[in-house]
Amino acid sequence: MALTSMEQTESVSDVLCDVCGNSTRVEGAAQFGTLCASWGYGSAHDGECYVVHLCEPCFFRTFSGLRRERMVNFMFSDEDQDLSDFGRVSRNDGGSSTS
Repeated sequence: MALTSMEQTESVSDVLCDVCGNSTRVEGAAQFGTLCASWGYGSAHDGECYVVHLCEPCFFRTFSGLRRERMVNFMFSDEDQDLSDFGRVSRNDGGSSTS
């Protein structure tokens, strides 16, 4: 025998970008990037945790700055600086992945 009852549950209806304040909803679903950090013992920020939700434009604007910083830091290095896949761990386009 199945017993049913009405219960209130809390659910996330939208995620707002922490930079521009815009909704991250695209075609009914929240589409956002997350920048997070949890600093541990020995860090200047020991015990601090951060989470920032970013809409797609704000994410890629921030990401572009990080990629540029990487390029500047290794400008005179002997390493090859192909940054086209910088940070990407996978791409859902038929199974290819980048490491």
